[in-house]
Amino acid sequence: MIAGTWVSTKVKFTSSPADGETFEFSVGDRSHVNAACEAAEAAFPSYGKLSRDDRANFLERIAAEIEKRGTEIVEIGASETGLTKARLEGERARTTGQLMLFVEHIRKGDYLDRRIDGALPTRTPLPRPEIRMGQRPVGPVAVFGASNFPLAFSTAGGDTASALAAGCPVVVRGHPAHPGTGEIVARAVDQAVRASSIHPGAFSFVQGNDFSVGEALVEHPNIKAVGFTGSLSGGRALFNLCAQRPEPIPFFGEMGSINPMFLLPGALAVRGSAIATGWSASLTMGAGQFCTNPGLAVVVDGPDAQAFVNAAREAVAKVGPQTMLTDGIANAYRRGRERISSVTGVSCAVDVVDGPRKASPSLFEVTGKDWFAQPVLAEEVFGPLGLIVRVADLEEMKKLAAALEGQLTCTIHVDPSDYEAAKELLPILERKAGRVLANGFPTGVEVGEAQVHGGPYPASTNFGATSVGTLSIRRWLRPVAYQNLPKELLPIDV
Repeated sequence: MIAGTWVSTKVKFTSSPADGETFEFSVGDRSHVNAACEAAEAAFPSYGKLSRDDRANFLERIAAEIEKRGTEIVEIGASETGLTKARLEGERARTTGQLMLFVEHIRKGDYLDRRIDGALPTRTPLPRPEIRMGQRPVGPVAVFGASNFPLAFSTAGGDTASALAAGCPVVVRGHPAHPGTGEIVARAVDQAVRASSIHPGAFSFVQGNDFSVGEALVEHPNIKAVGFTGSLSGGRALFNLCAQRPEPIPFFGEMGSINPMFLLPGALAVRGSAIATGWSASLTMGAGQFCTNPGLAVVVDGPDAQAFVNAAREAVAKVGPQTMLTDGIANAYRRGRERISSVTGVSCAVDVVDGPRKASPSLFEVTGKDWFAQPVLAEEVFGPLGLIVRVADLEEMKKLAAALEGQLTCTIHVDPSDYEAAKELLPILERKAGRVLANGFPTGVEVGEAQVHGGPYPASTNFGATSVGTLSIRRWLRPVAYQNLPKELLPIDV
């Protein structure tokens, strides 16, 4: 869909649904990407100058149009991805909820961070001019749909919602794992564009089943920033392309994490079995296909650690095979499981044979000493795989935390008797993650004002940004200072 017009191409790709009928979809090329980006640039002068209230009304219409298509979205989404209808209904509500959150946020205007230095004409030895600072939209933004969230992180997901809220036109690269879902949501956005009398170039949607569309998109000179959720390899490739452009642009990539969980001794002794059960549920939820999936549990070795392992083994073994999003993701999970199981010192606690697109949960354990000897154990395996590390003592636990790469989340389980130890661990964890949890599990990312979904590399490419929550709008804005401009010439929000 290029600026409100659906374009059929000679080259097609066929969907690969988990269940149900397959369909053909048009493959975009550089000419389509160029047309979409040219239309986005043409839309920017008018869309970027819309009042906050007009943009808020537009976002409300998008939410309403998505809800109108709710049944259709859930039906095809379940077919394409294998996700349950209940999960997709919840994700649809989250998607429209994100849009409505930005409706409220931009109407309040706090995100503009307006600052004024009043003129001091009599100041000596030199007078001071009036300077007004505000946030202005950067221009057209490219958004990449995510495989594991066909709604909330895709066509009209958080990146698109926050960019449109900021005043930036958006070109979406649809994900081939759920092309039909993407097209229906794109039609909803297009209808909202028409109903709001907005320049049609404010939104375009291009599909493809290889990397060419994405490469063309991030290389186009009209694109001024990129939002991405996906794998480390794919994100890093696009990040490099953004940096190599004649005009480098920011790439806001959220690329995954092992989301370590640290069980301090008091909590382990008091409720280790309950924590193991909760961890297993979080680990296997949705076949483990969440970027916040808690794939690592760190415990101090001893009888309480063994009780935790036993309880986790029992809980994980009860979970049967689940359908994964794509054949490629299922194959990658199996390769990751084989990689972990082949490491010296790793023992298998739970390992079950599964089908071609099915994933059964796996549980492994290793000592802290062997963990440090095998860096591959710190790499994410996307799916329901858990690794328990038995460290010798709290000092080794802190050493392990300090050796971790950047994470989306870090979790501690603490009892009041653990507070002194936690005070030593927390300064390490807050340097590693964008979100630090206590006595909980990281799956289920609350959407709100205070949320941070990002972290130091490789969890994301920009540790000062978030892809969830109202702060995410700041990715698509830049500060501009206006010195001595007549009020008649100042932008409306400065």
